[in-house]
Amino acid sequence: MSATTTMTTGRAVGAGPRSVNVAAVLDTAWSVAAFTATDVIEATGLARSTAIALCDELIELGWLAELDDSRQSGAEYRKGRPARRYALREDAGLLVGVDAGAHSITAVVTDLRGREVARSQRVVNPMADGDERIAAIDAGIDEALAAAGAATVLCLAIGIPAPVDTQGRSPERDPFWQRVNPRIAERVAGRGCPVIVDNDANLAALAEGAIGAGVGLESYITIVSGERFGAGYVIDGRLVRGRGQAGELHLLDLVEGVGSTLGVGAVLRDWAREQRTVGTIPETSPLAELPVDKIEARAVFEAAAAGDPVALDMLDRVADRLARIGAVLGGLLDVERIVFAGALAPSMPPLLDLTTAALATYMNADPPELVASTLGADIVAQGAIASAMEYVRRNALAIDMSTGPAAP
Repeated sequence: MSATTTMTTGRAVGAGPRSVNVAAVLDTAWSVAAFTATDVIEATGLARSTAIALCDELIELGWLAELDDSRQSGAEYRKGRPARRYALREDAGLLVGVDAGAHSITAVVTDLRGREVARSQRVVNPMADGDERIAAIDAGIDEALAAAGAATVLCLAIGIPAPVDTQGRSPERDPFWQRVNPRIAERVAGRGCPVIVDNDANLAALAEGAIGAGVGLESYITIVSGERFGAGYVIDGRLVRGRGQAGELHLLDLVEGVGSTLGVGAVLRDWAREQRTVGTIPETSPLAELPVDKIEARAVFEAAAAGDPVALDMLDRVADRLARIGAVLGGLLDVERIVFAGALAPSMPPLLDLTTAALATYMNADPPELVASTLGADIVAQGAIASAMEYVRRNALAIDMSTGPAAP
């Protein structure tokens, strides 16, 4: 989905070829713990004098620090002057990632390499009005930043369970989308740094690409599966946003054998409760021991793991449903992998084994690999951090690290 960014700018430091060269040096800095001018030359093809001059400029701007030289650090040198060594000033600024979910707000603060410095978490009423939700988001960010200590925030990214257009707004036709996005981009913009608001499934896809099952892949899909399905698509190395609703998956309403966007959690819960209500679950099943209103999808997974025939049959049916979804999305976008994320991801590997077998019967092309995410409940916050880091790296030349981004 389309993210929105409330732009702030610092001092511009270049344009054209020079800007590209400086960005190339910063790419080197971000990719390694320490480097020399020779490393920059090998990575970029720049002349030695140019590489050294650019490193000196980035030191002045606050992006790089000069370390002890290579000889002092213990590296072997046969002759000549020891090489100067540089490193990204990873503690010179902060990134903030927020998972502003329907029921809770999680704020994570990291350094420039994405290492966590502080976090906060608070419960929010899913029926909260706009003012209450904004207050909860602000309070969560403030709490995490207070724990992180004094440092400049270079970018703030917020994930929400709703589609987001280029203006940071969600479609008015859905009251839930309006509740979880009371124009957050506009109302959290006064923090003196760029603010990005994006859909949670998009951010989950970015998290998988940065630190999860999408690392090293050019094309993959992340499907967040809980009450409903939502997807983030990375195709040819780029997140596909469209006009703001690319991953809402309403097309599943039209897919035979699927019929809705209901996620794995909702489907298993509803099927199990329905069978329990009508009395088709035998007394020997673990699901028969639970009150109807206490049966959740996790109980079905646990019963299936214990060999319960009723639960195993439900997993077979869900596997067929997922296989049809995988065939539609995988066949349309020709991705290498589909990653299933969400609270149930740790329980899903046996289900995905069944789905993989069924998927091959629905596709003529090579089917995508199906895997469960290992990023856990932090996936949206981590994706927000990845988004903030991407923004800072892409706009580094407009940020003077000695003062941080200018206020809007």
